[in-house]
Amino acid sequence: MKIRKASEEDVKGIARVYVESWKTTYRYLVPKSYLDGLSYEEAEKKWLNFLNTENEAFMFIAISEEGNIVGFASGKSINNENFDGELYALYLLEECRGLGVGRQLFSAVAKYFKEIGITSIMVWVMEQNKSGLGFYERVGGKDYLRRKNEFGGRIVDDVAYGWKDVSVLCMQE
Repeated sequence: MKIRKASEEDVKGIARVYVESWKTTYRYLVPKSYLDGLSYEEAEKKWLNFLNTENEAFMFIAISEEGNIVGFASGKSINNENFDGELYALYLLEECRGLGVGRQLFSAVAKYFKEIGITSIMVWVMEQNKSGLGFYERVGGKDYLRRKNEFGGRIVDDVAYGWKDVSVLCMQE
């Protein structure tokens, strides 16, 4: 698996991972109509906009041996009283889960944060997403905040996990 920084040319593959990942990860957590409404075109616009307009936003992609994008993670700086960076998204195709790809992507994000002077980070995850919660707990995340969110008319509970020292997430080469 190769991990590298994403560019605008990668947006099509990123959009595919985003849509497919939502359809598998959240199939029982948000309404089917919401998932059916996800489109590759809208996802491309979303992630292109993220790369071009978000303050200090960046993204890393995981590329399979066949040259396909199979996962991505994005981050950005934030102005929060507890954290100065956010792991904005981490998505993998279903067949790549449990293989260490998520850890590699998260580590790439953490290393980049450290390089640009961001020392603490957080991530929002749906409380009902047990695999997501387990992943962030296994990499040392602490439950800090809660909020409600809405997808297709369904209210979900979100939990913010945080790391006060981003360097603990940087895997050794």
